[in-house]
Amino acid sequence: MIDAAVVFLDWFGVVVFAVTGSLAASRKRMDIAGFVLLGTATGIGGGTFRDAVLGATPVFWVTGPGYLLACVAASATVFFLAHVPQSRESLLLRFDAVGLALFAVLGADKALAVGAGPVAAVAMGVATATLGGVVRDVLSGESPAILSREIYATAALAGAVVFVLFLEAGVPRETAMVTGFVAAVAIRFGALHWNWSLPRYRQPSGDT
Repeated sequence: MIDAAVVFLDWFGVVVFAVTGSLAASRKRMDIAGFVLLGTATGIGGGTFRDAVLGATPVFWVTGPGYLLACVAASATVFFLAHVPQSRESLLLRFDAVGLALFAVLGADKALAVGAGPVAAVAMGVATATLGGVVRDVLSGESPAILSREIYATAALAGAVVFVLFLEAGVPRETAMVTGFVAAVAIRFGALHWNWSLPRYRQPSGDT
């Protein structure tokens, strides 16, 4: 049953990230082709990098083209409905937080499934969670959130670490996944609500 739930969550995460890409396209007033391109690149970007690095080829959307079709359908839907919410930016950030948390855990889980060690699994969780957003931000002409002071990659890191540590401690996989997801999404939502950020580097006085 847990494997079926993981497959569902993987699909859900891809669609959620596709929606964030499409919402970014709406802010830039792109045409429907731009929506589909940005939504699809965001939805599959992190997972494509993960599978390529882990040698899990062909990558997931090649063997399962339904992922691409889901991204196209989600992006096209957003093209017609993006004007409905009052704040597209707020909606984008919240969808992005959910996708980030999901992919942090699912990316780490997939890495462990193909034989990666705990450290590599955490790294793949962070990469899966963040690289789709990087692609979205770069293609839409925004500064990537991962490079800003706000807590973004840190939330993904926390979720992946909690998930892997719980598994290593013998906690059931489903419990570890839920706990890792909650940790990541709570930190990301907390950062959005209370404007949490990491400290900025300060050059010592006198340095050149």
